[in-house]
Amino acid sequence: MAKQPKRMQKWTGDVSVAHPLEAAVKLVKANANAKFDETVEMAVNLGVDPRHADQQVRGVVNLPSGTGRDVRVAVIAKDAKADEAKAAGADIVGAEDLVERIQGGFMDFDRVIATPDMMALVGRLGKVLGPRGLMPNPRVGTVTPNVGQAVKDAKGGAIEFRVEKAGIVHAGVGKASFTEEQLLANVRALIDALNKAKPSGAKGTYIKKVSLSSTMGPGIKIDAGSFGGAA
Repeated sequence: MAKQPKRMQKWTGDVSVAHPLEAAVKLVKANANAKFDETVEMAVNLGVDPRHADQQVRGVVNLPSGTGRDVRVAVIAKDAKADEAKAAGADIVGAEDLVERIQGGFMDFDRVIATPDMMALVGRLGKVLGPRGLMPNPRVGTVTPNVGQAVKDAKGGAIEFRVEKAGIVHAGVGKASFTEEQLLANVRALIDALNKAKPSGAKGTYIKKVSLSSTMGPGIKIDAGSFGGAA
């Protein structure tokens, strides 16, 4: 039998059973023993089939404790709206010039926000930004005339989520260095947002399985009953 890597030998707790939310968060923090501040990610299996239009799950949620990472925001806007984006702290701002840079391979950003009047231009980027989940969309607030607030939200802890083909939502909910209370607040905020985004076509159990893990740690299953009947 192959010998386990040292980091696996250091894992504590039973990772084979579902734990109450508070206990799961404790285990994730206890098992985050890498030499860097690991990202804590949540995976939620939903009772939906994303192949059907009425079972899509997508939205945005403001994590009350923030994300723990520096989010680089690109804004496609011009004139006064470009100035508004810069004043709000956007990292990259441009119009035709920025679209051309992105078409040429420039991808040094985590979020793209655009004003509605720029969408004809932004449409050219669908093949580049779409597969990466970065295409601006009014449903999640990344196509908006209020670019200043959108930039502040993105910098302050707003994250997008959307269901993948297998019916799973993956989202980062903080860092291992966060306190348990900070992680709990973010996890609950995401679950609440998923419940609010429940599509009309979803039948039966909506939130089926939930797990939490750090970058290098094991996946810790969470008892869905921990969310007060959210499942």
